[in-house]
Amino acid sequence: MSAGSADQRVNILRRVTDLFMVGPDKYSEIQVEVFGDVIGRLAEQIEIKARAELAVRLAPLKNAPVNVVRSLAHDPSIEVAGPVLSQSPRLSEQDLLACADGNGQGKLLAISKRASISEAISDLLVAQGDYEVLRSVARNEGARFSRAGYGTLVERSIDDEELAVSVGLRKDISKEHFHALISRASEAVSKKLAADNPAMADEVNRVLSELTGRAVGGGKIVRDYTRARDNFEALQKSGKPIEPALQQFAAVGQFEETIYTIAALCRLQPDVVERIVGDKHSDNDATLLLLKAAKLEWPTVKLILNMRRGSAGMSPQAAVEAAHQYSRMQFATAQRVVRFYQVRQASGDKAQ
Repeated sequence: MSAGSADQRVNILRRVTDLFMVGPDKYSEIQVEVFGDVIGRLAEQIEIKARAELAVRLAPLKNAPVNVVRSLAHDPSIEVAGPVLSQSPRLSEQDLLACADGNGQGKLLAISKRASISEAISDLLVAQGDYEVLRSVARNEGARFSRAGYGTLVERSIDDEELAVSVGLRKDISKEHFHALISRASEAVSKKLAADNPAMADEVNRVLSELTGRAVGGGKIVRDYTRARDNFEALQKSGKPIEPALQQFAAVGQFEETIYTIAALCRLQPDVVERIVGDKHSDNDATLLLLKAAKLEWPTVKLILNMRRGSAGMSPQAAVEAAHQYSRMQFATAQRVVRFYQVRQASGDKAQ
């Protein structure tokens, strides 16, 4: 095939494409298919540069010929495939999965930039993508992740601070995955998240405190129970039952409110209860005894224990064992233990 004939095919392709581009939305599907057959045949035997030009022109069109777009998406050259993979609304989820699976990082990166990405596609991206792909999809607000996909994204962010920050700043990240991220993140990542989103700073410090007892920057957490006290007093004045409110505090990780409420029910100082509940070095009975003395039901106790354990919560087996242990505890025994803490508190001895 001579160079002249090749140039002629490119010119014909451009003219046919120009004709289609005049008003693609005005054509019926049958007419679009006709254009697709012509464009597709012409595009088969032209150089990469001309196919790439065609891809750029067709990529944003809502009514582009499907057969041509699919062919371009499967092109081995990323110059050709990239524009349609990142933009074309004519590619279905199955089309994108077929193009992404095992076909190189360039195509994964192009797909990661789409305006909207389904859970199935994002799961594949985080499983097969390199760090450039992961950073791209993590920054993409139109990407949606399954629970498992988010878990993989968090795990893979451990060795990449830029990725960890992008994941942590996502608006759709669940509390569970955010806590898992912070628990594994470096201090630099924690500082960056707190600085870039001041509304998140309290939560970052809360998680770090639960895990290590330290805030961002390494300082010891000094908790302020003023708001928790005010909330508890308002709850008392409202006449509403205490336990449902305590369940809500524990469920959403409101540590100060949870501790203050337990302290008020047990007539102890919050810092005393904080030390008992916050002691993760042993699984002694002290926390369960406090909660038994407060006359709390097991569902409430379970929420508090899960909060105490941090993002991972209790394992199913641990929950069963704790429930059995709690049911066997005697209220009178729990009262005696709390009385012991009350006496030590009154004497000024707050050590456990």
